[in-house]
Amino acid sequence: MKHVLDRPIWSALATRHQAFAEGDSLARRYRPSIVPFAATAADDAESLRALGKLLPPLESAILVQTDKIILPAELAAISTASLVQMVAEQPVETVSDERVQQLTEADAAGMLALASLTKPGPFTLEALSLGDFWGVKIDGRLAAMAGERMKQPGYTELSGVCSHPDFRGGGLARLLSLFVANRITARGEVPYLHAYDSNVAAVRLYESIGFRLRTALNMAVVQRAG
Repeated sequence: MKHVLDRPIWSALATRHQAFAEGDSLARRYRPSIVPFAATAADDAESLRALGKLLPPLESAILVQTDKIILPAELAAISTASLVQMVAEQPVETVSDERVQQLTEADAAGMLALASLTKPGPFTLEALSLGDFWGVKIDGRLAAMAGERMKQPGYTELSGVCSHPDFRGGGLARLLSLFVANRITARGEVPYLHAYDSNVAAVRLYESIGFRLRTALNMAVVQRAG
């Protein structure tokens, strides 16, 4: 049996994030206003046909899985990339910092601006519906943030880790990564995350705080062909 994180998008949409899903038992996606992720239950012809029907013209989606990504004739890959998936199966360092505060809908615009500037991955104004986000503000500006995204039975993804260029070098990404991982672990779940395998600095940061490589993943941004 495959690991629940081998198809993280499907596993989330079929379980703890089912309320955010569009589709059926063969192919599902998050509502596009939340995050542009889609997945199939398997790579058989029937599931791939269902995925092809799920995406309307001119709308793209991101697929992530350990297996080689196979697409139906209706879809084409706009871009591809290799990812690493890392997990923290043992408790990480406990941190406490009075600067860390929970972000709310009132912070959404600032969060979107920070994500647009630093590009930690897909982020929308509705990202807060998937899980809690935490940040540090300096002089009234959102200097850094991190939060939760996909959730599977026993697992929660650490995501959206980013720091404003004006405040890099102060350890904020490390602080917030540990803070969010602590919260996930306190619920009895395992924190995990994704990073581009080419982002050596990020991978080293996560290794330094207790994450280990679990597997390599394939990613593709797809759109209806023609």
